[in-house]
Amino acid sequence: MIREIIKDPLLLNKKSTDATYEDRWIAQDLLDTLNAHHEHCVGMAANMIGELKNIIIIADQSGPFVMYNPQIIKTTGFPYTIQEGCLSHQGTKETLRYPQIKVAYLDDAFKKKIKTFYDYTAQIIQHEIDHCNGILI
Repeated sequence: MIREIIKDPLLLNKKSTDATYEDRWIAQDLLDTLNAHHEHCVGMAANMIGELKNIIIIADQSGPFVMYNPQIIKTTGFPYTIQEGCLSHQGTKETLRYPQIKVAYLDDAFKKKIKTFYDYTAQIIQHEIDHCNGILI
């Protein structure tokens, strides 16, 4: 189901809780909502649709994929500043990102994965994990 994008900073500044297997339906709503905004959106966190759960969806060159309870366990490279936009607010804001991150997460089957991401995909994941932590750029 396509959901409304939340723009209320009071909700978006709240830290999300870990997702459970029963929360998988939220990922489908994230996918539907991401697809509805595909022209200007490459990632979403569950709090952007009103669900305070640690679930993110990323759309990279291989297509969209979901991460449950993602955690950055290692950053590599020199951090850089970049202007980022977000569906949850107007305009862009400057933020600090790492060019390479290693992330532990649960996949669609709720199996633990550890994977390294680079460049733009790493940037998107960092942005969405910030959302889960109640951090708005």
